[in-house]
Amino acid sequence: MKVECYDENGAAVYEMIVRHILQEVQVTRSIGDLRVYVDPREPLFIIVVKLEKASQPVVIEDFTEYEFNKAGNEMFIKIKDETYLPDLLEKLWEIEGRNKIHQPNRYEVIIDDPTADLQGLVVRDPQDDLKKKVYDAIFRIIPEGFRVIDHKSEDNIIALTCTDEMMKDEWLKKTDEIIAEVKNE
Repeated sequence: MKVECYDENGAAVYEMIVRHILQEVQVTRSIGDLRVYVDPREPLFIIVVKLEKASQPVVIEDFTEYEFNKAGNEMFIKIKDETYLPDLLEKLWEIEGRNKIHQPNRYEVIIDDPTADLQGLVVRDPQDDLKKKVYDAIFRIIPEGFRVIDHKSEDNIIALTCTDEMMKDEWLKKTDEIIAEVKNE
């Protein structure tokens, strides 16, 4: 982690704040690199985060067995591990509609008149969960009142350029420079 500011004391305080928030949100180990550039005279705040790779997505076949019943036009899903059942239900409600999903007991889910192909259905993606937590941390770190934000996200890099004034091109260029540094390390 690197915090860059013309004021060394200000940089040290901001580094402490960043560390505290990352620990609070529990993403410290999931961050490969983090850069903050602060210049209160401008006013400008840039944060660039490089995420580590999270574990593989959980797909429906990892914790269920399912079979289509042609006679009743129903899909029967047998739950082998309840850990991801809430995520599965949420996903099924999203793609099939809540009224078509039935759960007669905790180990069985039935879909009436299924339309979606369940094969390989991603039920939970830890990388998405990680990104949500990191965004939560970032928005806690950004200075109060800095609501003009330019956002860049590609692959495992998240970058925000923040100010309380009109965004300047030179600030966006500075963000691009920091992103390039983080990518090359």
